[in-house]
Amino acid sequence: MNYSMRWIAAATIGLLVAGCNAPHSSDAGPVVKEETPEAHAEEGSRTHIASAIAEQSGVRTARIGAGTIRDEHEVQGLLTPIEGRHARIVARFPGPVRAVRAGIGDTVKAGQVLAVIESNVSLSDYSVTAPFAGTVLSRSVTVGDLAGDSPLFEIADLSKLWVDIHLFGGDAQHIRAGLPVEITRLSDGLSKTTTLDRVLPGTATASQSTVARATIDNGDGNWRPGAAVRARVSVSEDAAALVVPLDAIQQLRNQEVVFVRSGEDYEAHPVKLGRRDGHHAEVLDGVKAGDDVVVEQSYLIKADIEKSSVEDAD
Repeated sequence: MNYSMRWIAAATIGLLVAGCNAPHSSDAGPVVKEETPEAHAEEGSRTHIASAIAEQSGVRTARIGAGTIRDEHEVQGLLTPIEGRHARIVARFPGPVRAVRAGIGDTVKAGQVLAVIESNVSLSDYSVTAPFAGTVLSRSVTVGDLAGDSPLFEIADLSKLWVDIHLFGGDAQHIRAGLPVEITRLSDGLSKTTTLDRVLPGTATASQSTVARATIDNGDGNWRPGAAVRARVSVSEDAAALVVPLDAIQQLRNQEVVFVRSGEDYEAHPVKLGRRDGHHAEVLDGVKAGDDVVVEQSYLIKADIEKSSVEDAD
């Protein structure tokens, strides 16, 4: 959810909660706040949200416990077709192009006719066919052209792709084949987890980097050759007594907090954090194992608490 939608959802929570909690016109006298068992909570650090409203707004909680923190190295990479499953197709004999039967983006089968050419040698027609099943990436021929030595078509089997990851300096010393790696597309954040297949023996001349290579499944066609990606390579994993997802953590009054749910009440708990990786943070103090913590849309709980604090100040 983007920030605009989050603010809209936060405003919705605020309006619905205000409507639920507003005194009836027949109520007399001032509203007296009851003391609760959570006497340690700082004033203005909690809010009450009906379960139906929280569910509608996408607020989700989970009971926290032990976990692992990974030593991760974040590097850049590029998606490329797999060697041997990528071909530039040229004419066997020069001659005029009589028919073209495939275009860019078409899915073709092995042996499928891509073009028909009249040979200058035999003056008879012959077919240019796909060497394997794949997708047409480029076409540089039309009917009437003279086929020669230049490629007519470029096709690739995109059901799997290579991820070439560039390692610099110390990263190249720590990263090896067999390590898990999370691949994230830079354009939209789409992620997939795989394993490093190998670290290539040479050094890329232009970038002076070492290249590590992984393979990702692309059966759904969501990944495209040439796309830039971010790779998080997990070098090691260490146990932690208590962890929370990074999405659970918010800044409230210059403190890092998580929101603990008790029934329909949400209370901000300042936390002391230790090690972090790309998904979790180690908690050293502030909450305990088994606490029901907001792990999705925690931003909305923060916004509702801040909104309530402003209204109380007024």
